[in-house]
Amino acid sequence: MTDTTDRAAPAAAGAATAVAAPAPRRARVWRTVTPWLFLLAPLALLITFTFAPIVNMVAYSFTDWDGVSPELRYTGTENYAEIFTRDDLFEVFFVSGYYLAASVVQIAAALYFATILSFNVRFRNFFKGVLFFPYLINGVAIGLVFLYFFQDGGTLDSVLGLFGVHTDHAWLGTPFSANTSLAGVSVWRYLGLNFVLFLGAIQSIPGELYEAAELDGANRWHQFRHIIAPGIKPVLTLTVILSVSGSLSVFEIPYIMTGGATGTETFVIQTVKLAFQFNKTGLASAAAVVLLLIILVVTWVQRRLVPDDRVDLV
Repeated sequence: MTDTTDRAAPAAAGAATAVAAPAPRRARVWRTVTPWLFLLAPLALLITFTFAPIVNMVAYSFTDWDGVSPELRYTGTENYAEIFTRDDLFEVFFVSGYYLAASVVQIAAALYFATILSFNVRFRNFFKGVLFFPYLINGVAIGLVFLYFFQDGGTLDSVLGLFGVHTDHAWLGTPFSANTSLAGVSVWRYLGLNFVLFLGAIQSIPGELYEAAELDGANRWHQFRHIIAPGIKPVLTLTVILSVSGSLSVFEIPYIMTGGATGTETFVIQTVKLAFQFNKTGLASAAAVVLLLIILVVTWVQRRLVPDDRVDLV
């Protein structure tokens, strides 16, 4: 009896193991599938509202569709040839030069304020709020406010009059002054975004490095040059990419303030007018594709020239 029982026990254990084996396998399957289940909704939204419209835009760029008619005719590369051969369609990119120059000022100012306010400064939380607050305001509201700010006899002229400066200059009346004013508004609005990015990157640097630098006699400039600048290089690369792409795709502020008049028309404003004002959706789609390709090429070149090499600060 004892011998039979001893032989039956291993057999029963093996059977139990065989029955329990599928459970770990099912667990592994669920661990593999679960992340994809969570990604279904965002992937569906991304495909529906991003990739599908891009595919349609590329397809429309090879047609003469007017955006209304159910019929469209394939025209090949005629739209792209028109964009690169008509000066009035491509010269609007020169307006982006004002915003590109403004981006340099914006990045420099944001980096300066982020460096200063990363140290123990009085009322630094108040100044952080003041710098970041413009980024929270709606772009249309900003355009309307500064439209009255720059108009003849507006807020700017009134403030200058308090200091005895009287001018009959129309701030939005010439291409140079209008584009300079609009670029200045963009600097004011987006300064807070770059400021927050820089401030977060600076505050992530270990404090022990500053203490060691102070013990070695390093001043604030030395700390910025040898600790802060290398430590925020990835974030600086990101802000440069955002600034370049943003300067090429400016839309809402010049559209609200001038509507593209007085030589302030940007490439995006021109594309919107082609599609909705002149009913040339095919040509507008080609212009949008050109803008997308230019931004991708500029970003790729920038990433090649300034690689994102992370610096070990510890």
